[in-house]
Amino acid sequence: MDQSAPRELAHLLASLRRQGRQQSGLDLRLVPPDKPTAYRVARMVEEELGWTVAGWKIAAMKEGLQRELRTDSPIYGRVYAPLIKQAPVTVEYARQCSPIPEVEYQALLGADLPPREAPYSIEEVKEAVVSLHPGVELAECRFVHDAAFPPLPAILADGAGSGTIAYGPPIENWRERDIAGQEVVLTCNGTLRRKGSAAIALDHPIVPVTWLANELSRTGIGLKAGQMISTGTVTGMLRPKAGETFVADFGPFGSVTVTYA
Repeated sequence: MDQSAPRELAHLLASLRRQGRQQSGLDLRLVPPDKPTAYRVARMVEEELGWTVAGWKIAAMKEGLQRELRTDSPIYGRVYAPLIKQAPVTVEYARQCSPIPEVEYQALLGADLPPREAPYSIEEVKEAVVSLHPGVELAECRFVHDAAFPPLPAILADGAGSGTIAYGPPIENWRERDIAGQEVVLTCNGTLRRKGSAAIALDHPIVPVTWLANELSRTGIGLKAGQMISTGTVTGMLRPKAGETFVADFGPFGSVTVTYA
């Protein structure tokens, strides 16, 4: 990757986001050679856009989804303001870029977790999370899912497919409740589509938040109070159609409704 390519790719990805559009494939000259370069480009995209980073998305915490997403480790991306919305949320299907609704717990930070030498512990991160919410990530991708779909580093440069976060009311006394063991059910227009739990997909939502805190600490970025973190899908991925309404039912923890109009 020549010296001008990262900035050229960042400019392209920022333009695609601003215009709400996709493209098929990517010139091989612009594909980042590795994950560190991809994440540097993602930071350049933030600079190009000039938008506030209001949150983060995490994906592929465990091996099964890592295989599906062509990675050997968890991945992350920025979520920009004002794309963090209180449910119910309706989006225009025609303006979504290869949309995927993913049922996820959303963690709201009440304290900064800045870069530092020592790693953050799960207990420290749990203390920094002011509230935990049921939610759905409406993931998008600036590259069309066709035969020319580029390698993973290009997707990481695009924010790992970040789009909109829909979140429900905070879960009361979440630290004392069985978050991991709660079954979550996803329906589409009233028909069951998926089931899952944090125990199977994540171990617990604070586990991926701790991973992200340490990853962003290591790379000198850090997390900030007020940011919402989408902790990773507990029901897998599926493709929506126009006119479909999805309800993520977290049982006693509440539900979240999103519609692709």
